[in-house]
Amino acid sequence: MGDTGTFLMQLWKKTASLALALALLGSASALAQTPKKGGVAQVIVTPEPPMLMQGLNQTGPTNMIAGNIYESMLRFDDKLQPMPSLAKSWKVSEDSKVFTFTLQDEVKWHDGKPFSADDVVFTLDKFLREVHPRWRPIVNNQVEKIEKTDDKTVVITMKQPFGPLLFAMEVASAPIIPKHLYEGTDYKNNPNNNTPIGTGPFKFKEWKKGSYIQLVRNPDYYLKDKPALDEVYYPFIPDAAARAVAYETGKVDVLTGGAVDIFDVPRLAKLPNTCMTTKGWEMFAPHAWITPNVRNGILGSKEFRQAMMYAIDRDFGKDVVWNGFGKIPTGPISSKTKFYSDNVKKYSYDPKKAKELVKASGYKGETIKFLGLPYGETWTRWAEAIKQNFADVGINMEIVTTDVPGWVQKTSNWDFDLTFNFLYQLGDPAIGVSRSYVSGNIAKGNPFGNVGGYSNPEADKLFADAAVAPTPEKRQELYTKVQQVLAEDLPVLWLLELEYPTIYRCNIKNLVTTGIGVNDGFRDAWKE
Repeated sequence: MGDTGTFLMQLWKKTASLALALALLGSASALAQTPKKGGVAQVIVTPEPPMLMQGLNQTGPTNMIAGNIYESMLRFDDKLQPMPSLAKSWKVSEDSKVFTFTLQDEVKWHDGKPFSADDVVFTLDKFLREVHPRWRPIVNNQVEKIEKTDDKTVVITMKQPFGPLLFAMEVASAPIIPKHLYEGTDYKNNPNNNTPIGTGPFKFKEWKKGSYIQLVRNPDYYLKDKPALDEVYYPFIPDAAARAVAYETGKVDVLTGGAVDIFDVPRLAKLPNTCMTTKGWEMFAPHAWITPNVRNGILGSKEFRQAMMYAIDRDFGKDVVWNGFGKIPTGPISSKTKFYSDNVKKYSYDPKKAKELVKASGYKGETIKFLGLPYGETWTRWAEAIKQNFADVGINMEIVTTDVPGWVQKTSNWDFDLTFNFLYQLGDPAIGVSRSYVSGNIAKGNPFGNVGGYSNPEADKLFADAAVAPTPEKRQELYTKVQQVLAEDLPVLWLLELEYPTIYRCNIKNLVTTGIGVNDGFRDAWKE
């Protein structure tokens, strides 16, 4: 039993047998009050998402809303233990290569059609294989076959033991899509993308562009006592100060992570009937960075990338721009997740060293265009601070601004020199980390793949071997090596392990009950 895949699967088998009972029982504190039916929650998500079809888009705003429309096979608690979702139970073979999922009974799509194993097989084997940058490398490299044995059972057979598979069953990583609406269509131009149909606790009702998105209670939800709320509105308010005022004046109930400027958080958290939590991000452990497009001239120089890293005052970013929320990363794996190592090349703020490397790289003063992230004033201030850092060491940078659809398009099509991004770790490096660095994930069409174009056969092999290594110790050894390789090469410039506070009315109960927080929280939430 030295095999980590076997060990994890045995642990998950035990978890699976208890998961349904735990999901129904919940915590003692959550059940101290009986949920009240009815009510409306007004929730700020910013910026306005480019779309709600979660299989095609995994931006933060999309996930925050669409995770209440779509579902995957599993949910995860704050300890990242799996719980039932569309799968009511699951089991894993002794050799940790065969995953069998038994589906919930009486599940319907929001258009009234029955949900079945055919939808799961279509989603995982066809739809997401084509369009999803996280699922694609898993299914292509690890999965032997995906099949149904009956309408309520799906079996996934792996090529080799692959313990992290269950982590890929989170709703943003593998949202299940209605086969009857997508099979045989042009997925990206399917008209149903504009009126998303899921199985989740809330149904899409209306999207008034520039104003709000409205979700309504799914009366046919398979958990008959959920959801409690009648409606969830997501009003869009472009200005951060105006969003803060909307909360102060009682017009909104929830400020999701990033909804207000970080320097406003301490003040807002002290308001009456106000609660704040940084929980609900355990699955994500978001990592912020700058991606250099290594195809573009001087950005292909490792020396120049190292110069940029030495030039950035990351402590200023953490302490001033982000008001102390976060931690300086040392590499691609977050210190909050498994297999982290700080035994890597370190980059302190060192303008003198940066200038030396700029000169050694052969940089001739050409303008480098930096694609900002249109997620509010905090990111704008951060871009301006980094521009000044670069100017101080002789790097000429121009900030390019755009809206969210424009950022998605430019990043997806590699139309940038540098771009901000922040990606989720998703429980295991094989799920959330490797996708940004392996050469097999260099593919246009999604901003969350290897958009910088970094390619290193050594890193590819280390990631591949670490994903399926037989013991936790061996996985740690391999992941430590790949962190050392990447910290030397700097395919991206790691800036901050982000912390996002959620601010909400204390009479909104059970809002954050899983490791992805508000992204799937309105199934359980209710209003006192």
